Amino acid sequence: MKLEQYDSVYFLGIGGIGMSAIARWFKHKGLRVAGYDRTTTPLTHELIEEGMEIHFEDRVEFIPGYITKERTLVVYTPAIPKTHVEHAYLKDQEFTILKRSEVLGLLTKNYKTVAVAGTHGKTTTSSLIAHILKCAGIDMVAFLGGITTNYASNLVMHGEVNAKTIVVVEADEFDRSFLRLFPEIAVVTSADADHLDIYGDHASMLTSFRDFIKQINNKGNLIIHESIASLANGADITKETYGMSQGQFFAGNITAKGGFFEFDLLGFGMKVEKIQLGVPGFHNMENAIAATLVSMKLGVNEPTIRKALASFMGVKRRFEFIIKRDDFVYIDDYAHHPTEIEAFLTSLKAMYKGKKITVIFQPHLFTRTRDFAKGFSKSLSIADEVLLMDIYPAREEPIEGVTSDMLFKDITSSVKIRCNKKDVIQKLEDLELEVLATVGAGDIDTFVKPIKELMNRVQ
Repeated sequence: MKLEQYDSVYFLGIGGIGMSAIARWFKHKGLRVAGYDRTTTPLTHELIEEGMEIHFEDRVEFIPGYITKERTLVVYTPAIPKTHVEHAYLKDQEFTILKRSEVLGLLTKNYKTVAVAGTHGKTTTSSLIAHILKCAGIDMVAFLGGITTNYASNLVMHGEVNAKTIVVVEADEFDRSFLRLFPEIAVVTSADADHLDIYGDHASMLTSFRDFIKQINNKGNLIIHESIASLANGADITKETYGMSQGQFFAGNITAKGGFFEFDLLGFGMKVEKIQLGVPGFHNMENAIAATLVSMKLGVNEPTIRKALASFMGVKRRFEFIIKRDDFVYIDDYAHHPTEIEAFLTSLKAMYKGKKITVIFQPHLFTRTRDFAKGFSKSLSIADEVLLMDIYPAREEPIEGVTSDMLFKDITSSVKIRCNKKDVIQKLEDLELEVLATVGAGDIDTFVKPIKELMNRVQ
């Protein structure tokens, strides 16, 4: 099939971060774009402002009249429930219906593609690559899984699309989506156990990562974290490994100031001196190393890379400073896996030595909470105070016996408080705060504004 045969696109789940990037692309190309989502968010509001028609009730009569099976492509996210009325109707009417990952595969098919895979670090690494390429003036388009602060969008472009355009995408392991991609350059940042509701076990997930690596084009390049380099054993590609202190490329002469790092990139007789990062966190040094290696392969020179890394302002909800004062700091972060929470809180502790760290955490998915309960409890215990919210279900139905209490009982922080959406603000008011963080991938971000208002009022 060819995407050129359609003049309109209808999205089921248009407010999703990956879906909205593709919606913006089709709008940019001049197609009519409409869609459904379950709830209004700042992002859906932006899409409406950009000229897309969006409704928030699952009702067939709300589908715009120009949506026809001959001229409309329907794109859906696997996160929509099986009982979805509009999806059933469009299927019954024999519309062409594709998953988001299938559309991304079609969009990238004819372009040199850089795909970033991994259970952590995908969004920041792909955003760093996009920022470097844009700063270098290279024709590119990037479909990102987060809103970059530099460009206030999850679709980043430079120049007109042509045969030399480089496409940067996140290669998502959820639902094996990344197996729709055939990149020229791939990055694999990590492969911790996750999405066990899809894969069943970690071994099956690792098999999918190996399959993804096999799809890198002949004479293509793989940049892979040293800790998981064995995933590429037997693959007929050029492989380079990286890490903070291990691998063929690594950081040296690291200096930190308030959690922001300066380091040298070392490896293979190469030395890029005094790289300054515009974002904090130990893990972002590794993301920057991977992004630097990709950019060099695409012909970007050292001074441009160095300048771009220093000017990178991060991604919304990735170590995002909401309030930064001498007496109080508030950070919002998307971490939703024990490994991510551990990396985030370890960096926070290093940045604010001697300060009390308070975390509000909202678990995401019943299956993930069940599968990693002990890991969540251990990583959250790095904080001095933990406010633990109820599980955000997302696409899942409740599982009997699976609640936030599974985590709560094993958290060893000196203060731990169970709370819900209705009382979290009030319980926060009762604490004396120094460094506060909201953490999670559900709708905890809707509390950022009221918490900010509260802190500005009472501090």
